Amino acid sequence: MSASEKERENMSLYSVLLVDDEEEVFQVIMKKLDWEGMGFRIAGYARNGVEALEMAEELSVDVVMTDIKMPYMDGLTLCRKLKEQYQKIKVIIFSGFDEFEYAREAIKIEAEEYILKPINSNELREVFERIKTNLDKEMDEKRNIDKLRAYYMESLPVLQENFYTSLIEGRIPEEQIEKYVKNYQIDLTGPYYVATVLHISTTNPENVPIDPFLLTVSVKKLAEEQLTEKWGCKAVTYLGDILLITQLPDVDDITHFTDDMDRFCKMAKRVCKACVTAGIGHICNQLGQLSLSYQGAKNATSYRVLYGNTRAINIAEMDPHENVDEHWEEAYIQKILKKVKMGEREPLEEAIEEFTVQMAKTKMSLQNYRILVMELIAEIFRFGSNHEINMEEVFGENSDVYNQALQLESTEDLGAWLTENCIRMQRQITNERQDTTKSFVTRAIEYVKENYAKQDLSIETICSYLNVSAAYFSTVFKKETGKTFINYLTDYRMEQAVELLLTRDEKTYVIAEKVGYSDPNYFSYVFKKQFGMSPSKYKAGKLSET
Repeated sequence: MSASEKERENMSLYSVLLVDDEEEVFQVIMKKLDWEGMGFRIAGYARNGVEALEMAEELSVDVVMTDIKMPYMDGLTLCRKLKEQYQKIKVIIFSGFDEFEYAREAIKIEAEEYILKPINSNELREVFERIKTNLDKEMDEKRNIDKLRAYYMESLPVLQENFYTSLIEGRIPEEQIEKYVKNYQIDLTGPYYVATVLHISTTNPENVPIDPFLLTVSVKKLAEEQLTEKWGCKAVTYLGDILLITQLPDVDDITHFTDDMDRFCKMAKRVCKACVTAGIGHICNQLGQLSLSYQGAKNATSYRVLYGNTRAINIAEMDPHENVDEHWEEAYIQKILKKVKMGEREPLEEAIEEFTVQMAKTKMSLQNYRILVMELIAEIFRFGSNHEINMEEVFGENSDVYNQALQLESTEDLGAWLTENCIRMQRQITNERQDTTKSFVTRAIEYVKENYAKQDLSIETICSYLNVSAAYFSTVFKKETGKTFINYLTDYRMEQAVELLLTRDEKTYVIAEKVGYSDPNYFSYVFKKQFGMSPSKYKAGKLSET
């Protein structure tokens, strides 16, 4: 048998310590029984009570079989001390003195058995059979308790989570909360508490396909790592969100907590690629009030549509100013529609961004936000009707435009949605007047070629000729040519100046006048800026090449 096998076998046997000051007694007792066959093993020998007491602790014995009469410490004293220090040890006392006082004392100190010398084999066997029965019974009970305790400890996290969810649902009577806290080994001493909801947006900022459940697990794990130690947060998943129950030492700590939650939201976006909004509820001083704090936290996450996600929103800071400017949105909406009509994408995007930024700045209720969205959509459809735009091509057939807008997560998402649809409207308007647009740009270029030598040629003069506004002309001209009108005019004049420099033997001031510049110094400045050298050097260089 290997050493390890022997060790495992010994562990399954009950250990016995023999105590007697006569060594031959050990030998006799050893031969009386088949110890291992009965489920026991002799763990050691002691010659007095003092030595036995030390060995009992060292060897972790189950049974001590001791003589009464021994030096230093007798058997009865040893039994008394063993019962005081190790209640589970079974003690068998044997003695050569058949005296009632010894037996009575043995019973008094709760020795399991009292045996007279000389020891009879059958009697000894019967004694150890009874001892083993008791030991087996105790072991079974212990194993059952250990099993239950292990199961309880395994179940504890689930029990704790159920408690937290029941608590925020308001389903636990106030008088029972303390009992659950104690039984479930929950550390929630307060004195103040606050509920926080971590809402994970369905839109992925990185466009990385991540399972929503795994994303929630990832954010929860990050929250436990970053917030538990400092704030004592208890984190559970609840209705698709992550619920945090946080203890606050002081009411004023909510400011620091809000700042930390704001940083956590940004960390979650960086680490987990998740858009997280932390809704923070009202502070309470009783665990039974956490259900109200949770409702506040849930409401706070709804404000992400106004204030954006990837941030913390404290419901206590939501103080809408409804009457600051009741009609501020009208000018912004009209500006957006004007940019749609102009046909230029960049100014349109800028106008929409101004609108959404102002919306985020204007602290309004969710109800007023929904009214604003309704008014915005109504104005868009009115504009579409006035300009004969096919709105089905813009928003799709049978689409609920209002609900589309309300389901967006933030003002940034609203801005992106608005930009996308306004660009579709813009394209329809642009396509309808594309031919007209090309026509007047062509006419403008022809006008420049015919009149570039005129020193008073400007945007104003050409717009007067074409009968269009300067702003509209500039926008359309740049869109069609890729240049501003001034840049186009300058480039064309410089082309003509180079032609004259290389083909005519004329002074610089004469050439300047012929291409529309009354000031020769300014002409030289523009020329050098265009070609990197003065007109005279440019001419000399080109002539030397030939």
